[in-house]
Amino acid sequence: MIVERAEHPQWTSNAYLVAEDDGGHGVLIDSNGVEEPLLSQVESRGIAITHVLVTHQHGDHVVDVAGLARRFGVAVVGSTLTRDAGVPIDETIADGEVVASGSLELRALATPGHCPDHTAFLVDGTDCFTADCLFKGTVGGTVGGGPSGYADQHHSIMERLMKLPPETRIHPGHTLPSTVGDEWEHNPFIRIWRGLDPEGNEPCRVRGQEATLILFGPDYDGTHKAWVRYPDGRDAIVGGSQIER
Repeated sequence: MIVERAEHPQWTSNAYLVAEDDGGHGVLIDSNGVEEPLLSQVESRGIAITHVLVTHQHGDHVVDVAGLARRFGVAVVGSTLTRDAGVPIDETIADGEVVASGSLELRALATPGHCPDHTAFLVDGTDCFTADCLFKGTVGGTVGGGPSGYADQHHSIMERLMKLPPETRIHPGHTLPSTVGDEWEHNPFIRIWRGLDPEGNEPCRVRGQEATLILFGPDYDGTHKAWVRYPDGRDAIVGGSQIER
C-alpha cells in the first residue's frame, strides 16, 4: 500500500494519498491547499484516483475540496453531519460503511469529540487516518465538540481507536504518524484514562474561568494541550495557551 502525506507549513494539517500500488487505484484524504506533491505522485506513478474523502468540517482540512475532486472527476465523500456543516459532500458515508478503491477497503469510523461530524478511516484493517481525534503523543481538543465533546472524545479514542490491533498505523490530521500500540503505552492522556498515571489537581483558570488542571500535556506542534475540569464537573481538552497557572 502507498501512503503519502503533504503537511501545510503553517497549519501543520495533513493531506494524504492512499493507493494500492503504482498503476493502481487510490484516494485522497482531506485537502489542505498544498497537495501538489501528492498530485505529482498520482501522475508519475499512474494512480487512478477514485474518491476524495473528508474527515471533518474544519477549514484546514477542506481547502477547495470540491476543486480537488473535480480535477479527477470523482466524488467528495464524507459524513452527513460534515455535509450539513457546509462542506460540499457529494456522497455520504455512515459509521461502519466502506468505500472501495480497487482492492482497498476504507471503513468509516465515527469518532466525534473534536467536532460532532468527525470521522476516521480505517484502510484494509492496517492503517487508520485519525484526523484531529488522535495524534502522536496527544489528542484533539473538545471545545468544538458540543456539550458532550469530552465524553465523545474519550469514547472515540478508548472504545474505538484503542480497540484496534496495537500494530495498526495511525496517520493523524497534523504532523507525524504513530501506532495504536505506541499511543496505548505512551500517550499521557490515554495513560491517565487507563489508570496508569494519576490525575493532576493544580488550580488554574481557563480564559478567566476557575478550573482544575488534570493534565498539562504536549501538543503535536510543540506547544501544549490541557485537560481541565470545571467546578460543575465538566471536563474539556483545550489548547495550553488558554491556561493561566
